[in-house]
Amino acid sequence: MPSRAVAHASLSGIVANAEGASAARAAAHAADLGVLPEWDLTDLYAGIDAPDFTADLARAEVDCARFSERYAGRLAAMASAPDASAQLAEAVAAYEGIEDLLGRLMSFAGLVYSGDTTDERREKFYGDTQERLTTASSHLLFFALELNRIPDAEMDRAMADGPLAHYAPWIEDLRREKPFQLDDRTEKLFLEKSVTGRSAWNRLFDGTIASLRFPVQGEQLTLEPTLNKLQDPDGTVRKEAAGALSDVFRANLRTFTLITNTLAKDKEISDRWRGFADVADARHLSNRVEPEVVAAMVEAVQAAYPRLSHRYYRLKARWFGVEALPYWDRNAPLPKVEQRTIPWTEARDTVLNAYGAFSPRMADIARTFFDRNWIDAPTRPGKAPGAFAHPTVPSAHPYVLVNYQGKPRDVMTLAHELGHGVHQVLAGPNGALMAPTPLTLAETASVFGEMLTFRRLLAATSSVSQRRAMLAAKVEDMINTVVRQIAFYAFERKVHLARAQGELTAERINGLWMSVQAESLGPAIALDPGYEPFWAYIPHFIHSPFYVYAYAFGDCLVNSLYGVYAKAEDGFVERYFALLSAGGAKPYGELLAPFGLDARDPGFWQIGLSMIEGMIVELEGMEDA
Repeated sequence: MPSRAVAHASLSGIVANAEGASAARAAAHAADLGVLPEWDLTDLYAGIDAPDFTADLARAEVDCARFSERYAGRLAAMASAPDASAQLAEAVAAYEGIEDLLGRLMSFAGLVYSGDTTDERREKFYGDTQERLTTASSHLLFFALELNRIPDAEMDRAMADGPLAHYAPWIEDLRREKPFQLDDRTEKLFLEKSVTGRSAWNRLFDGTIASLRFPVQGEQLTLEPTLNKLQDPDGTVRKEAAGALSDVFRANLRTFTLITNTLAKDKEISDRWRGFADVADARHLSNRVEPEVVAAMVEAVQAAYPRLSHRYYRLKARWFGVEALPYWDRNAPLPKVEQRTIPWTEARDTVLNAYGAFSPRMADIARTFFDRNWIDAPTRPGKAPGAFAHPTVPSAHPYVLVNYQGKPRDVMTLAHELGHGVHQVLAGPNGALMAPTPLTLAETASVFGEMLTFRRLLAATSSVSQRRAMLAAKVEDMINTVVRQIAFYAFERKVHLARAQGELTAERINGLWMSVQAESLGPAIALDPGYEPFWAYIPHFIHSPFYVYAYAFGDCLVNSLYGVYAKAEDGFVERYFALLSAGGAKPYGELLAPFGLDARDPGFWQIGLSMIEGMIVELEGMEDA
C-alpha cells in the first residue's frame, strides 16, 4: 500500500478488492493448515513490561559487578592455595549462574524480537536489553582471561580431583582460546563496541529483510511466503516469484552490499588483532574442529559435484522435458505428482510417530514442544524468516520457530528443528557452560530426525510415482544441505578474501555468487539473468560467518550414523542418547568413537556422499515412473 492517501475512488476500490481477495486466499490456506501454535514465552517472562524481567535485569547488572569485585585479580592466588579445586569451582559455579541469568534475559528479548522484527517497540526492547547486558557482562571478561593465565600445571592439579573436575571440559575449551586472547582492556573494548558494530549491522539486516515486500499474484508477500512460491506446482507462479525476489533484492542491493562489506571488514579487523591466519579459523576454533578436517570435507564434496548435483539436475531436467531447468524450477515439485497441503496435525503426528518408532523417549521429549506451546508456527508479517530452535538456558527449555505452510519440506523442517530441540533438552543438565554443542555435532540430532521421518514415510509408500517424488525431494534436501552449503562456504571465503583487498561492489559480489553457483549446480540449471542478487537474503552470512559448513558436516555424519543404525546394532539408541546428552562436555571425536566413526579419516566423507549418490541411482531406475 502507498504511504500517501489514494485520491481516486476507482483506484481505492481496486486496492480494496485486491486486499479482500488476498485475505480470502490467506484464510482458505489457513483453514487447510488448521490451527497453528504460537509459542508461550511466559516460562521465561510474562512480557516485556513484566516486573520480574525488570528485576532480573537489574539483578544481573549487580551480580556481574559484584562478581568482578570478588574475584578479579585473585584467581592466580586461589589456584596456588591448598584447596584450589574447591575455591576455583566455587568461582566457576558463580560465573555459570550469572551466565544462565544473562542467557535467560537475552533469550527472551531475542525471541520477542524474532516474533516481529518490524515492530519498533520490540526492536527497542531488544536493543536496550542487549546494550545493558553487554555493559554488565563486560565485568565478567576478566574471568576467562585470568583462568587462562594460570599455569597449566597448577590448573591440571586443581582439575585432577575435587569439585573443579566437573568443569574440566569447559576449562579445556578455554585453553584452546589462549593463543588468540587479547589484553583485558582490548577485550572489553571489543565487547562494548559490538553493540554499535556487528550487532547493529545484524539488526539492520534483520529489519530490512523483514520489511521487504514482494509482489506475486496481486499480493504483497513477505520473504517466506515468496520463497515458498518457488515450490508451487504452477511454473508461471514460480517464475513470477523468482522475478519478484530478484527485483526487490536488486532494489536493496546497496544496503545489503554495505552490510556485507562492513561485517567482512569488521571480522578481518578482529581476526588480525587476534592472530587468526585464515578467514575461517575463528569458526573452526569455536566449532572445536581441525581446519584440515573441514578442508577434507570441502574437497570431498566439491569433487562429488558431478556425480551428485550435476547428475541429479540432469535427471530432473529430463523429467521436465528440457535441456536445462531455469533456476526458479530447481526446487519445483515433480510434474504429474499430486500436491496437497499438509495440515499441522498431520505434520505433528508424522514427526512424533517417526521419532517414537526410533525411541519412545525421543517422541516424548518432542511431544512436550507441542503440548506446552514451545513452537511458533504461523507465517506473519515481520516474523523472522526461516526456522530455528533456540536453546535459551538450561534452567528453562528450548523454543522452536518455523514458518509452516503445509509443504512436504515444511514437515521435514519441523522434524529438523525438533531434533535440535530434543538435543538441547538432553544437553541441558550439563549446565550453562557445557550444554552448548559445537557446530560439528549441533546438526546431528536435527538431520537424524529428518532422516527418521523421511524413512518412515518412504516405507509406508507403495505408489511408485509417490516414492519417486519422495526420493527426489529427499535428494534435493540433501543436495541443499551438502552441496549448496559447501558452495555457500566457498562463496563466503571468496567474499572475505576479496574484501581484505578493498571494498566490494555489488557487481563483484554478484559475480562471486554466480561463479560458485554455476560450479556447484552444473549445466542442467540455467542461471538466467536475475539470479545474481540471491546471495543477499542468506542470514548465515550475516549472523554466523562460515556456519554453513556445519550443515554439510552434520548431513554426512548423520548418513554414516544412520548406516550404523540400519545394521540394527545392539545398543545404538543408548549410544545415540549418550552422544546428545554430552552437549559440549566431550570432543566430537570421542563421541563418535563408540559408533566406529572417525571424521579425520579421509574415507569418512565418502560414506555420506555415497548414500546421496545411491538415492540418485535409484531415481534413475525409476525415470519412467
